[in-house]
Amino acid sequence: MNDYTYPSIYFAYLFFALMFALAVFFFVRTFRRGEWGEHSEDAKYQMLEDDNDRRLP
Repeated sequence: MNDYTYPSIYFAYLFFALMFALAVFFFVRTFRRGEWGEHSEDAKYQMLEDDNDRRLP
Protein backbone atom coordinates (compact mmCIF):
# COMPACT_ATOMS: atom_id res chain seq x y z
CA MET A 1 0.00 0.00 0.00
CA ASN A 2 1.36 3.39 -1.02
CA ASP A 3 0.79 6.62 0.81
CA TYR A 4 0.28 9.49 -1.63
CA THR A 5 -0.50 12.12 0.99
CA TYR A 6 2.97 13.65 1.24
CA PRO A 7 3.53 14.26 -2.49
CA SER A 8 0.18 16.01 -2.83
CA ILE A 9 0.82 18.19 0.22
CA TYR A 10 4.31 19.07 -1.01
CA PHE A 11 2.84 19.95 -4.40
CA ALA A 12 0.15 22.12 -2.80
CA TYR A 13 2.66 24.01 -0.65
CA LEU A 14 4.99 24.42 -3.62
CA PHE A 15 2.10 25.76 -5.69
CA PHE A 16 1.05 28.21 -2.96
CA ALA A 17 4.62 29.40 -2.52
CA LEU A 18 5.00 29.87 -6.26
CA MET A 19 1.77 31.89 -6.49
CA PHE A 20 2.82 34.04 -3.53
CA ALA A 21 6.27 34.62 -5.01
CA LEU A 22 4.76 35.65 -8.35
CA ALA A 23 2.34 38.03 -6.64
CA VAL A 24 5.18 39.68 -4.71
CA PHE A 25 7.33 39.83 -7.85
CA PHE A 26 4.65 41.59 -9.89
CA PHE A 27 3.78 43.92 -7.02
CA VAL A 28 7.41 44.99 -6.66
CA ARG A 29 7.77 45.30 -10.43
CA THR A 30 4.75 47.58 -10.78
CA PHE A 31 5.76 49.57 -7.71
CA ARG A 32 9.22 50.26 -9.18
CA ARG A 33 7.72 51.31 -12.51
CA GLY A 34 5.58 53.89 -10.73
CA GLU A 35 2.20 52.32 -11.36
CA TRP A 36 1.07 52.81 -7.75
CA GLY A 37 1.66 56.53 -7.37
CA GLU A 38 -0.34 59.70 -7.69
CA HIS A 39 -0.05 59.70 -11.50
CA SER A 40 -0.66 55.99 -11.96
CA GLU A 41 -3.61 56.40 -14.33
CA ASP A 42 -1.99 58.94 -16.64
CA ALA A 43 -1.38 56.25 -19.23
CA LYS A 44 -5.08 55.41 -19.33
CA TYR A 45 -6.08 59.03 -19.83
CA GLN A 46 -3.43 59.45 -22.52
CA MET A 47 -4.87 56.43 -24.35
CA LEU A 48 -8.39 57.84 -24.11
CA GLU A 49 -7.24 61.21 -25.42
CA ASP A 50 -5.47 59.52 -28.33
CA ASP A 51 -8.66 57.62 -29.18
CA ASN A 52 -10.69 60.84 -29.13
CA ASP A 53 -8.15 62.57 -31.38
CA ARG A 54 -8.44 59.82 -33.99
CA ARG A 55 -12.24 59.96 -34.04
CA LEU A 56 -12.42 63.69 -34.70
CA PRO A 57 -12.61 64.58 -38.43
